[in-house]
Amino acid sequence: MAFGPSKRRKTKPMGQGGDQQPAGRAAAVELGQVRSGEKRTQQKASPQQKQPEEKIPKTPVGPGPYFYISGPNGAELVSIYCQSRGWQRIYDNRREDYALKWCETKSRDTYYHFKEGEQLLYQIPNNEVLTTKIGLLCCLREQERAMKRSRRSSPAKLLKMKEFFPESFRLDLKDDRNAFFELCKEEEIWICKPSCSNQGQGIFLLKIPAAVNTLQAKLQSSTGCLLDQPHKPPQARIVQRYIHQPLLLEGKKFDVRSYLLVACTAPFLLFFAQGYVRLTCGNYDASSEDLTVHLTNQHVQKKNPLYRQQKDETVWRMEHFNSYVNEKFRQTSGLPTDWVFTVFTKRMQQIMLQCFLAAKHKLDCKLGYFDLIGCDFLIDENFKVWLLEMNANPALHTNCRALKDIIPAVVYESLDLVLEVFNKRLKGQSVLPLKTLSHFVLLYNEDAADLGKKPSPRLRSGHWRGRYLQPHPSSASCSAKVLEGSSNKLHSSRNKGHLFARKKCHQKVS
Repeated sequence: MAFGPSKRRKTKPMGQGGDQQPAGRAAAVELGQVRSGEKRTQQKASPQQKQPEEKIPKTPVGPGPYFYISGPNGAELVSIYCQSRGWQRIYDNRREDYALKWCETKSRDTYYHFKEGEQLLYQIPNNEVLTTKIGLLCCLREQERAMKRSRRSSPAKLLKMKEFFPESFRLDLKDDRNAFFELCKEEEIWICKPSCSNQGQGIFLLKIPAAVNTLQAKLQSSTGCLLDQPHKPPQARIVQRYIHQPLLLEGKKFDVRSYLLVACTAPFLLFFAQGYVRLTCGNYDASSEDLTVHLTNQHVQKKNPLYRQQKDETVWRMEHFNSYVNEKFRQTSGLPTDWVFTVFTKRMQQIMLQCFLAAKHKLDCKLGYFDLIGCDFLIDENFKVWLLEMNANPALHTNCRALKDIIPAVVYESLDLVLEVFNKRLKGQSVLPLKTLSHFVLLYNEDAADLGKKPSPRLRSGHWRGRYLQPHPSSASCSAKVLEGSSNKLHSSRNKGHLFARKKCHQKVS
């Protein structure tokens, strides 16, 4: 199959991604204390992100291929991976001859100068339709309305929102916030979240009617927004019903971080990867005013005085979680053996795929775009699985024992799959089978899903070159085999990072 040349176009305005975390805040927290956090998380990205001063050469020592990294999140792992393939790092964001660009902060210039079919670029430009609270809520609501209108049998396979997504309302829409304030009459807990935030910033709990009344008065004041600035709409926030009876592990609240890899957008190819369990330092108490009791992400847990002592206990491998559930809950709750690696994993995959399908028609599609999205799930005491949120640019730090194996394995296999799929698309080859597929699970293959449909004309004309991924002619060390398959230098690290029991989890979700 031949492919046509890319057409440059200006991308739509983009929101800022981040490793967004679910949680709550005490009702007594003043709204003014939240504002500074909101301003920080919603700042515009600079077109040319400055790198911190480092004692490193600013020009590559070799002829390429070249890769560029902006921001510290995952930078060391991506750099190790690329250098193991013989690639050279560049530090000038203005250069357009990169093979791969990994930026945690998105820039319009980056996408405008991107050369489709010739380069690889981390983060789909408008991924906020999935990775912001409002974006995801809107997509799921639209999908639910379409399900109700349609009489075909296929939508019956989709879940209803109430089966996996906590009841939510937008505070920036008058009808939505009025519906919330009409509903929120009793003493029940709601969680208020900025649409675009990370590390739990700007999140607080509404635990008593007085707190709800205060919020309502702020929104209905003459200023019309939380920042007390006239002539501006209310801040982009949602309120969500708080899951106040979560399943506990050793008395502590937890959630599960899993990964959705969008390895290709032309056509879409999705994979699922297990992650890890995140626990709080202290025991759970729904009435507690302590933020670290309600938020599981490590940025918040570091504020707990017990964190330094318990750091490694705040992250569990999925194997540990599975063993714990087998021992503590299997018989008393009537669960099947290995519930974590069977029922729970399949449910996570089903929810993630449904969310993607809800947003698929909105996502920008170019050969070379790829994304790694962090998905956070909570399990309640009835073993019902809830999706809390989906996060762009998920945290890739390795500051806990368990994460030292889990995170590198996720990053390395993600890049393996992205490169293999990209190279096969360049050559017009069938994507499957995948040589580098190890611990990930194929969730969705657009070619197979659309079997029998006429391919997109844009993908049938011309031929992609992938020229920036090709070794420089003068480089004897960078042979063609460098671009295919896994690097031997990374093999042992990947083998250590077993993400889950493959026999239990290597199943495709229909």
